[in-house]
Amino acid sequence: MSVDDHAIFRAGLRHVLRQLDENVEIVEANSLDQALALAPQQHERFDLVLTDLMFDGLGGPIDLKALCDAYSDTTVVVMSVKDRASDVRNAIQLGASGYIPKSASSDVMINALRLILAGGVYLPATLLDVPTATQRPQRGDQSEVLTPRQKEVLALLAEGKSNKAIATELGLSPGTVKVHMTRIFKSLGVSNRTEAVIASSTLLDTPKTDDGFA
Repeated sequence: MSVDDHAIFRAGLRHVLRQLDENVEIVEANSLDQALALAPQQHERFDLVLTDLMFDGLGGPIDLKALCDAYSDTTVVVMSVKDRASDVRNAIQLGASGYIPKSASSDVMINALRLILAGGVYLPATLLDVPTATQRPQRGDQSEVLTPRQKEVLALLAEGKSNKAIATELGLSPGTVKVHMTRIFKSLGVSNRTEAVIASSTLLDTPKTDDGFA
């Protein structure tokens, strides 16, 4: 579902989504009220909800938490002209599973959506403003509480891999990976995979491209 009060952007997004799958079914809402009214019932389900943060008609930001709560079983992704790191982090904290700037090229949007639909997380480069080597604190805080194995799990998590894929790659059982995940979340003070990916950008030495992909 596309939630945006600009008809021109919704039309452009339809073109992008049909490059992913020409048979994709797209439902559109031009207001938060419309989107909430379409919230899934028993047999209805959306695979993806794409929403802006600001609606001109509302004169301000939408209630992203209400939207995420209404679509708690659906991946909610923000697509906005706002791309400050603080905006991105706030959206993730409110329940969004990804953040794509409207200024991104169609190729970046398509690749980002493919990553998200595969279970990964896409975040813009503005969020990955990790301190330089001279600014970065010495490894003695959060990174020290992670074991080498947990750092391996976190690195694969940041690539968007599922627990099962991580288990296969590292030769572990899914149960062991789940235990590592629980300990990683606790050590980093996060509550979900997306927040862990954000934390990984400051703890791991994984290079990031300008487009935000690992």
